[in-house]
Amino acid sequence: MTTERTPESGYQGPALEFDGVSVDYGQVRVLDQISLTVRSGEVVGVVGESGSGKTTLARTVLRAVAPSAGHVRVAGRDVTRLHGRALRDWRRSGAAQYVFQDPLRSLDPGVTVGDSIREGMRIARVPTADAGRRLDTALQTVDLDDELIRRLPSGLSGGQRQRAAIARALVVEPRLLVLDEPVSALDAASRDRVVRALIALRDQRGSSLAMLVISHDVGSLAAMSDRLIVLNQGHIVEDGPTRRVVAQPEHPYTRRLIDSVPLIHTRSANRA
Repeated sequence: MTTERTPESGYQGPALEFDGVSVDYGQVRVLDQISLTVRSGEVVGVVGESGSGKTTLARTVLRAVAPSAGHVRVAGRDVTRLHGRALRDWRRSGAAQYVFQDPLRSLDPGVTVGDSIREGMRIARVPTADAGRRLDTALQTVDLDDELIRRLPSGLSGGQRQRAAIARALVVEPRLLVLDEPVSALDAASRDRVVRALIALRDQRGSSLAMLVISHDVGSLAAMSDRLIVLNQGHIVEDGPTRRVVAQPEHPYTRRLIDSVPLIHTRSANRA
């Protein structure tokens, strides 16, 4: 069974817009008047220390957190106005996909990795005739062997599980991919493979996919992002091209983050 594509499919504007978004947890303001834009085809990194509000920002995109003020638009649709069934239908449409820090939140531990990926396509009502092509393409993009998806998630390494979770998000062909700390729980070798997979994804999908990558790992963001947003205590303190922010940080907080990563200048130079 096929379904009508979401209104986002023909949209040509920004993939994501935050317009004066604030989020409160009780009496505590976690995000304060955040405004940002992620263009189609752009990879934007959001960096900040623990407690800066970056995970709350990511969760607000899919309305896992409801803003107390402002608007969030994904491919032109104001998701802050969606409620109940309309919100559920939008989430299931696949216009935006969320990759968790812990891939086991995306992969059912009781079924094979392949079945978890196919379940994502079923929820988004991907036509059966197209499912095989999408699965093969996603596995190639994240460099995951077909044999591995016959295993349960427990039979994969942490890096393999994370790449499988990214593949599960990709098969529904989203306009926006939100990745929350995708490499923070991985060892160095696995982290590098995931970063390489995301760079390949950026190069292959071009203008058809935007990515918002949340991380405290400035070095990884320097390797893969086009633009870097620095978040501190719920405020954007710096926003600019990654190479410029890394080479010439303007805000003292950004400078402290950059100085904490000795090899960041070498890594960012590789994107020249």
